[in-house]
Amino acid sequence: MHELGIMTGVMDAVTKTAEEAGALKVLKVTLSVGVMTEAIEDALQFAFEALSEGTLCEGAELVINMVQPRSRCLECGEEFEHDRFHMLCPKCGGFATELIAGKELQIDSIEVDLPDDEDESQG
Repeated sequence: MHELGIMTGVMDAVTKTAEEAGALKVLKVTLSVGVMTEAIEDALQFAFEALSEGTLCEGAELVINMVQPRSRCLECGEEFEHDRFHMLCPKCGGFATELIAGKELQIDSIEVDLPDDEDESQG
C-alpha cells in the first residue's frame, strides 16, 4: 500500500507549512493525484485519517482531485486523454507517446485556522 508512504510525505509537508505559518489547526488539504501513480483515492483518505490523529491535521477535510492521463504523440503531435493501459495515438496509431499529465502528486492548497492578531487578554 504505497498510499501510506505518499500520505506520510504529504502530512510532513502540510504539518511543516502549517507550523511555520503559526496555524492552530489545519482545516482542509487539497491534492492533485495522477491516475498513473496508481494511488487509490479511498486508501489515500484512510491513510490521511490514520496519520492525522493527534496532529494539527486531525479532523481536517481532504479533497483529492484525480488527474486523468494525457499524452502527446511523438510522431504527429496529437494530444489525447487515455486510460492507464491504452496509450496509442487515436489520430495516427503511433505508439511513441509522451505522458504529459496523470503522474502528478501535488499539494494544491492548505487551509488553516490562524490565531487572532490581537491578544484579548492584554486589552
